[in-house]
Amino acid sequence: MLVAELLKRSLWAQGLTGEEFARVSAEVLTLELAEGGYVCRKGDDADMWFGVASGLVKMNTVSANGKSVTFTGLPAGSWFGEGTLLKREPRRYDTVALRPSVIAAMPLAIFEWLLDHSIPFNRFPLLQLNERLGQFIAAVEHERLLDTDARVARALAAMFHLSLYPGGDFKMRISQEEIGQMAGISRQRANHALKVLEQSGLIQHDYGEITILDLDGLRDFGK
Repeated sequence: MLVAELLKRSLWAQGLTGEEFARVSAEVLTLELAEGGYVCRKGDDADMWFGVASGLVKMNTVSANGKSVTFTGLPAGSWFGEGTLLKREPRRYDTVALRPSVIAAMPLAIFEWLLDHSIPFNRFPLLQLNERLGQFIAAVEHERLLDTDARVARALAAMFHLSLYPGGDFKMRISQEEIGQMAGISRQRANHALKVLEQSGLIQHDYGEITILDLDGLRDFGK
């Protein structure tokens, strides 16, 4: 049911014909992951395109000496992994569930069939890759130029990217530990940053839940 709802509200699916949508719906698989479960691992063959139907996952990598770097958090409504499919290369990152999550997995054969048969679908990966590139360039800039509070602000704002993650509201269930993992800081430091952002009028922080009050302000915090 969750995967069916994800398909119905995904922008790329809204441009499909009835026949195309029916074929996709019949072929997409459902993965149910516990906290800490892997959607995919670095080095895996790229044979699926993934969507987050519920929960929260992070895209990260771990070096040979154990240092972990998180690229981004992926909330419900996200689709990811299209770049690896288009390049026909192994995964260059891990994607891990930060809480119990339901994942839609579209087989490579259906992804390529859509590319061959649907002009609206063709546009979606192009726009998705462009938005993701901008997001990652900004993340490098933030890591090098901004202080910790501002990095947390950007990490939160990135999860409310209206093009990459449409259809959501401005409220998210997320823990301080999860925010810390996405910003590359401790839970305690994340807690401090959230207090700063709340005092600045940008968010409302309740236990296990954040409401965005000023998305543009989050994006500009610390400039």
